[in-house]
Amino acid sequence: MYLFILAGLLLAKIKKYKISYIFTRIDFYPLFTVEAVCIFFQVLVFCRNYDYVKYAPYMQKAFTLSLLLPIILRKLYNQALIGSGFTLFGTLLNKICIKANNGYMPVYPTLSRLTGYLRDGDLNKGYDNLHIAFSGMTKLDLLSDCIDTGFSVISIGDLFIYSFVTIIIYYAIKSMNSEAMQGGVNCD
Repeated sequence: MYLFILAGLLLAKIKKYKISYIFTRIDFYPLFTVEAVCIFFQVLVFCRNYDYVKYAPYMQKAFTLSLLLPIILRKLYNQALIGSGFTLFGTLLNKICIKANNGYMPVYPTLSRLTGYLRDGDLNKGYDNLHIAFSGMTKLDLLSDCIDTGFSVISIGDLFIYSFVTIIIYYAIKSMNSEAMQGGVNCD
């Protein structure tokens, strides 16, 4: 997820907004806390500890809930609706792929094999009841988890789902910069 946080920060920086505001306001502390837990879980995967996998659905809910504070404080309701649309579309793409593959999401790790995040046979051990190894029987290859970052393998649907974070980060920074320029709440 932190790639999508970084994408929001990068977009704001490209638009020449002061991104340090995000670190001095309480708005994003819940998101940063949830992200720290997620990074800890990813470190566990590198250590071959998959005990946390059962908590993955809760982490997704925690990410969503952690964005409520900036949405409400910054009044990002339109942006939240747009992000929700992306999330619904991404979820639909994932569900289509899962349905086509008999209730499983195929995973095609490439870079993750090199980094050690996933090893051959890891997906056959049944760490969760959703992900399986990509095979010749896989249907809708393009919609499967095939975008490999080296520490995570995500699908096109996941890109749409996680874009919600990028949208909220960017527009929150834009809002904070507008407040500071108008002499409103001091964001420093």
